[in-house]
Amino acid sequence: MDVNHNSIFYMNVQEQIKEYITSLPEPKRSDMQALHQRILQVLPGCKLWFDNGINSENKTVSNPTIGYGSYTIKYADGKTRDFFKIGLSANKTGISVYILGIKDKTYLAQTYGGKIGKASVTGYCIKFKTLKDINMDILEAAIRYGGEAQNEKSGNIVTS
Repeated sequence: MDVNHNSIFYMNVQEQIKEYITSLPEPKRSDMQALHQRILQVLPGCKLWFDNGINSENKTVSNPTIGYGSYTIKYADGKTRDFFKIGLSANKTGISVYILGIKDKTYLAQTYGGKIGKASVTGYCIKFKTLKDINMDILEAAIRYGGEAQNEKSGNIVTS
């Protein structure tokens, strides 16, 4: 397993992920643990990330997110940065699975939206309240697509 040591953090990524999941209330904790294990099975050996959601000014800017895989984001100014392909995050109303780097912003909703169950599907996010509300095989297919596709290895333009 590839372990990403980031100098900003004092714990390794696996420790951060474990601490994050165990800090969640049930039943979200069990759903997140099950999803984390499933993603690791779908994307064996992928790079693991953990983003605590706090920016360089120590302000919370997002929910903590577990990341899987890697791709290069190319910004409009020409700068690049590596980022995860698949993200997993608990939020107030449920769980979000982010599938990043897909050029066609209608693909996820058109391909998986009608079959996944009780979930909202956008251009890069599948959001649901609990695992029992969705078809896990369909979610797994979306994760596999996002993790395995060569999603614009260097051609993803972000304007922000």
